[in-house]
Amino acid sequence: MATTRFDAAEYLAEPEAQAEFLAAALEDGTADEIRAAINTIARARGMTEVAKATGIRREQLYRALGEDGNPEFATILKVIRALGVKLTSAPPKAAPKRKSAKKAGRRAA
Repeated sequence: MATTRFDAAEYLAEPEAQAEFLAAALEDGTADEIRAAINTIARARGMTEVAKATGIRREQLYRALGEDGNPEFATILKVIRALGVKLTSAPPKAAPKRKSAKKAGRRAA
């Protein structure tokens, strides 16, 4: 039985889905996972269009964002901007405060 290789780019047609896909990678992904997510989104949009918008040759984008790629941060920023995605930062979600064992023991006494 023949199978086809799964390609997430085929399921990321909407900009909202692309932004959520990238946000998930940025949340807790490795550098390679983030690069791969950007590659997937760029392929979903069309690498030729991304190349035109960034001013980077299509072949260079495939190489930089490919499995063995190690793109410069400037390249990542150009691609992110061409994709119309905005990077933001936020403090980590705070864990609920727990009472320390010392304070809890004092109150019980």
